Amino acid sequence: MSVSGAQAAAFFREIVQHRTVWWVRDDSGSPTPRRVFPYWSSRARAQRAAALWGLEFRVVSMPLEHWRDAALPDLAEDDFRVGINWSGRRLTGWDFTVDEVINRLSHAEGA
Repeated sequence: MSVSGAQAAAFFREIVQHRTVWWVRDDSGSPTPRRVFPYWSSRARAQRAAALWGLEFRVVSMPLEHWRDAALPDLAEDDFRVGINWSGRRLTGWDFTVDEVINRLSHAEGA
């Protein structure tokens, strides 16, 4: 399995276990490269991303239920994809459509 694949698998496993999703923002909002909104499955993962983006960025948590029921539909409406546990010096990784995320989340919750 690739590093990105392992990160994606960890994302769904960890958010189901901890019932929390993490994202990065500054006072203007979240950096959203290429119409992709990135999320992480732990505070530590999100903090590494925030540090790479710059000192003005901070991590924010969101309950899994709110993410699934409110944030994801908003992203779908705005035609954004969902970045999953991006990592490394260049913050790379997989991104999915909202429908793919909901499908993978449902599968993880049923496992």
